[in-house]
Amino acid sequence: MYMSSENNNEIKWDEVIGKEALGENGIDFGTIKVISGDYIVTEVGMFNKKIYHLPKTSVKHFNGVFLNFSLNESDLQTYEQKIGGSVFNDSSSSGSPDKIRREEMSIPLISQDLNVTKNITEDNIKITKEPIRESKNVEIELMHENVTIERRDIIMNDNSFDKGTNINSNKNDTSNQEPPQEAESEDSMYSKKEFLIPIKKEEPVITKKSFVREEVIVKKKPRTETKTIAEEITKEEIKYDSEAIEKNRPGIPL
Repeated sequence: MYMSSENNNEIKWDEVIGKEALGENGIDFGTIKVISGDYIVTEVGMFNKKIYHLPKTSVKHFNGVFLNFSLNESDLQTYEQKIGGSVFNDSSSSGSPDKIRREEMSIPLISQDLNVTKNITEDNIKITKEPIRESKNVEIELMHENVTIERRDIIMNDNSFDKGTNINSNKNDTSNQEPPQEAESEDSMYSKKEFLIPIKKEEPVITKKSFVREEVIVKKKPRTETKTIAEEITKEEIKYDSEAIEKNRPGIPL
């Protein structure tokens, strides 16, 4: 399928000179030598050289390294330019001896370039707020009543109550005399008794109140830093046998 002239106008033809031409399935169409009108002149081979005039309308696309054509190997015969005689023999009409023609072959060396771009990604920084229990000591004064025991001796006098005397004085008086209750009174006087003495004291009342102790301010600001990106790239180099070239180098320049 041929490209339209409109798509051909998108290719900068001066940039394709010296690049490699490829056909369908990667067939080598040679090195582009000249852009001539509606044709692209390519050259294949160094000794058995072939030259092709390929139409611009058969160009598919140019990727900066290869110019791709929508032609196959059989199409090359149509666009091949016939070269008379061998490239090694160029006999003139005067019968001059054979001469070896000067020829050039272009070998493209392809390299990769490293292009680093930037992309924005998002990450999260976790900030956790959690309760921590700790012991706190608070001093407070508490009042309480204390009981002290003090014992005092009693000094007896004439006005003191003498129960035994009263009993004896009334011993012969039988008028209106009630039945004796001496035994009961004795038991009541010397029985076990308990006395409750109220005492007061202060007890601490604990309450807890929440308040804002401080604030934590979280700020974000952009910061620029320089980072070196190390990555492997591939480039082509050429190797040749320098000794063989020196041996075959003639005394005069070609």
